[in-house]
Amino acid sequence: MQGGFHAGLREESARSITALPFDGYAIGGLSVGEPKETTFQMLEHTTPLLPADRARYLMGLGKPEDIVRAVRSGVDMFDCVLPTRLGRNGTAYTAEGKVNLKNSQYQRDLRPLDPECRCEVCAMYTRAYLRHLYKSGEILAARCLSYHNLHLYLRLMEKIREAIRARRYDEFAEAFLARRSSHG
Repeated sequence: MQGGFHAGLREESARSITALPFDGYAIGGLSVGEPKETTFQMLEHTTPLLPADRARYLMGLGKPEDIVRAVRSGVDMFDCVLPTRLGRNGTAYTAEGKVNLKNSQYQRDLRPLDPECRCEVCAMYTRAYLRHLYKSGEILAARCLSYHNLHLYLRLMEKIREAIRARRYDEFAEAFLARRSSHG
């Protein structure tokens, strides 16, 4: 589905594309630099126009809090380079938000990257060591941070599926979004 930020064009696009017997439908042309509220206004208006019994795929949306909001709007699948791009550039997502290991505050930080995470990176390395790897230009830093970020996303999607199955998605989403906003 396309149509820019025009509800009428997106409605027309949805009618045309859903007339074809696809297993799923992609939502394109959003999350391309517009304000987040514009993205979510378009999603909330047009995602319901796509069949609920088919996969609804949103291209390019990648922040964890945005994924949680998009699922609330009816989106089923996502793809984005953000977890690995951030990892390659010294940043990790954690349960409480982003950690930018380029910052000097992590130079002597002996905590795990994310104390709530159970991935191998968090079990084996401190923030200080990962920062050292990044500042030294070691490729292991990019690999570790990308691995951790992907693990966090996988776990997030598992929690989303669990909440949907338990019919408590709104409760999960509110708690997740409140926690993220309280940590910047």
